[in-house]
Amino acid sequence: MPRTIFNLPARTWLAGKMALLLLLCSFFVPSSIHAAEESEYYQLEAIPLPKDVTLEIGALEFLPHGKIAVSTRRGEIWFADGVEGADVSKTTWKRFAEGLHEVLGLAWKDNALYATQRGELSRLRDTNNDGVADQFETVNDSWHINGDYHEYAFGSKFDKEGNIWVVLCLTGSFSSEVKFRGWCLRIGPDGVAIPTCSGIRSPGGIGFNAQGDVFYTDNQGPWNGTCALKHLPPGKFVGHPGGNKWYEQAPNMGAKPQEPQSGSRFMTEAAKIPEYEPAAILFPYQKMGQSASGIACDTTQGKFGPFQEQLFVGDQTHSTVMRCFLEKIDGHYQGACFPFRAGTGSGSLALQFGPLGDLFVGGTNRGWGSRGPKPFALDRIHWTGKTPFEILKMEAQSDGFLLTFTKPVDASSASNPESYQMTSYTYIYQASYGSPEVDHAQQKIVRAELNADRTKVKLTIENLQPGSVHELHAEGVKSESGENLLHKEAYYTLNRVPGQSAEAGK
Repeated sequence: MPRTIFNLPARTWLAGKMALLLLLCSFFVPSSIHAAEESEYYQLEAIPLPKDVTLEIGALEFLPHGKIAVSTRRGEIWFADGVEGADVSKTTWKRFAEGLHEVLGLAWKDNALYATQRGELSRLRDTNNDGVADQFETVNDSWHINGDYHEYAFGSKFDKEGNIWVVLCLTGSFSSEVKFRGWCLRIGPDGVAIPTCSGIRSPGGIGFNAQGDVFYTDNQGPWNGTCALKHLPPGKFVGHPGGNKWYEQAPNMGAKPQEPQSGSRFMTEAAKIPEYEPAAILFPYQKMGQSASGIACDTTQGKFGPFQEQLFVGDQTHSTVMRCFLEKIDGHYQGACFPFRAGTGSGSLALQFGPLGDLFVGGTNRGWGSRGPKPFALDRIHWTGKTPFEILKMEAQSDGFLLTFTKPVDASSASNPESYQMTSYTYIYQASYGSPEVDHAQQKIVRAELNADRTKVKLTIENLQPGSVHELHAEGVKSESGENLLHKEAYYTLNRVPGQSAEAGK
């Protein structure tokens, strides 16, 4: 979750002050691409909100009858009708529930709305069909809270087996003072909690890819050098050891994993700790944002443009949406992130695709701050039907990367190695707060080879650095019709090189 800049514990005062300084400075850093340029391809439209309501949005869920459920950090749930219409000014709102505790997850099933509150998973029903919830049931409350401001709980939609996955922030985002803080739990159809992963620090969202695998976003802090997208394979430890004291309460998980060595590197520790699953994608700090949040997978079958089955991830502080391409190498996810859309009205937190193929972004900035100036907002991102010239995919090869573009490229520019620049770096895996970029290296691009239809370019790299982010700038590449790339940057987290040992790292 984005780092709170008020009410910091005394022990984090200095770290908080530095974070605040960076946060304030970031508001005045312009995006690499202006939102106006992006709007030619993806229009952003603000949905009118109910008057005199503090709608600090925490979660979104579309309902079978076309309405959208919107939860708030202040414990209300509202239903909106008309958000997918041609004229969103006709949107109408009705409050469905109130008196809840910071709802950061919504899921609909069997005519009931499931709400992940700070302290429990609840089931809400409207039994007399008057549009207001009148039945509230506790489905599960196996995790604990103690009043700390940072003990967020983010809940998923239902998975294929009927489970809801809940990721639980640490106490104060540093330690685990009460049961299962710093864990992921699965809540089954029978309401029983299954401890699933340890190592959570400060989640900002949770969601599924097109194959049904579960991912969450974690944020920069102790044991997290930068924000990241992380896979949640059952039984794994995903980075922060603060909650590992609860292994005694999770016999299905086996023995507590070995403590990571502070000051090491992610893949170095992965080679030593079998249970450790490093981040699939690291979001370079400030370059891609600084408070990774909600996750939505494009399963619209082309209604949202050329990015089918890719993940879209919010950044709360920068008020943006990022795009992520994932692939599996040696059975583990890794991949690339790209800028996608800037300019949401508030801090992007909750993301959800609608039935007609638009992406909805719920925002809030209280206590966290955001480039988006509004205290809260609901935005709709609509594909205009015009395809941008973009790097569609960046796939790892044994000796470089294979780039796929959304349009055929100009052969002269795309086959020139000087059209590309690449550097690599990583972050320190440490108990201290965050990390600077370290282990910088210049990556020499020795060849750029086009395929027959000029939609793919194979970049041969002289000295790939496993365990590092590979930052690509394709400034010189043009499309067949002379267009520049809308976004020229790509950041690939190369945990493993295809065909090489998984024991990569510094």
